[in-house]
Amino acid sequence: MDTAFTTEQDEIRRTLRELLAKHCGPDDVRAATGTATGYDPALWALLSQRLGLPGLALPETYGGVGCGATELALAAEETGRVLAPSPLIATAVLAAPLITRLGTGAQRAALLPHLADGSLTATLAAAPLPTALALTGDNRTGEWAGGGRAGGVQARRDGHGWRLYGEVAQVLDGHGADLLLVAAHTGGHPRARTLLFLVRPDAPGLARVRLTALDETRPLARVELRDVTAQLLGADEDGADVPHALAATGAGAAAVLAAEAVGAADGVLARTVAYVRTREQFGRPIGSFQAVRHRLADLCVRVRAARSAAYYATWDPAAGGLALAQGLETLGAAAAEGIQLHGGLGITWEHEAHLYFKRATAAELLLGPVHRLRGHAADMAGVFA
Repeated sequence: MDTAFTTEQDEIRRTLRELLAKHCGPDDVRAATGTATGYDPALWALLSQRLGLPGLALPETYGGVGCGATELALAAEETGRVLAPSPLIATAVLAAPLITRLGTGAQRAALLPHLADGSLTATLAAAPLPTALALTGDNRTGEWAGGGRAGGVQARRDGHGWRLYGEVAQVLDGHGADLLLVAAHTGGHPRARTLLFLVRPDAPGLARVRLTALDETRPLARVELRDVTAQLLGADEDGADVPHALAATGAGAAAVLAAEAVGAADGVLARTVAYVRTREQFGRPIGSFQAVRHRLADLCVRVRAARSAAYYATWDPAAGGLALAQGLETLGAAAAEGIQLHGGLGITWEHEAHLYFKRATAAELLLGPVHRLRGHAADMAGVFA
């Protein structure tokens, strides 16, 4: 196994880092989060059309680049480094793989090329997200989406189509996505099964409410469905193994999200190192003090270890949950150290260190918690059997 990056992968990282350095500074990030979409459409067009990020892992048959999970993780690490608000995770990491796995030929041909070129954004409406993706528990019980009883989203046949009724909280980019993949239950208890449905944003009875989020760089929404007309993803409701597809998507997504967390941790670490080199106390830079050096050295080791885990998980998706746990934990430690070592400046809410602190806290709330990610990985490995 060759763990070195290829020339093409190094070029992806270099090009993306240069573009983000020009167009995604802290002021740009704050400005983008205040827009209706929650991201800068001009930057998204650059990332999509110039670099092809949404289609990195999609087959060339559908207009994608034909790369793999490693390249997508590279992109996520660089966008995470500057906390770039974009629909990349929701579109390319959650929605596109599910359409590829479950969609009919016609559905893939109609949707994937537009997802690949960034002209169409999509997201997965399933909560809680870690359980739906089988990262913190078994997603085959269906309890995370109602389990065939009251709650979650229920689906019923309406002639030759389907109608959905229910609510999904905390949908990533749910307020502005051009397409929703909604996980719903049908069949009634005890024969309930989970299916995925395509819902357009203009469907009658659909309401999307953007939530006030701790991390404004990752907008969340509440999706309400009141007898909304939907299209089944796939051709056969009885033959589709949706929980397995969600779990496979979750394993790949965990590796990419781990890389994104590592990028954010590395970003706040770099900013902290630059600050302690210039901030003086007792006539010398505080970075020259041994105690500060040791803290930053320990943090550097943690970031490198988390990066290794994230990229290993792109090769072995079974390690995705553990890599995500390590990435989230490392980001939390880096953000906390960043605030402390910035001193009085770091505790001001307006300082950029707090953008990373908010990302660390909100990411674990959305994707974790860390102990459940590790606990489920231990259960799957039979550690305590």
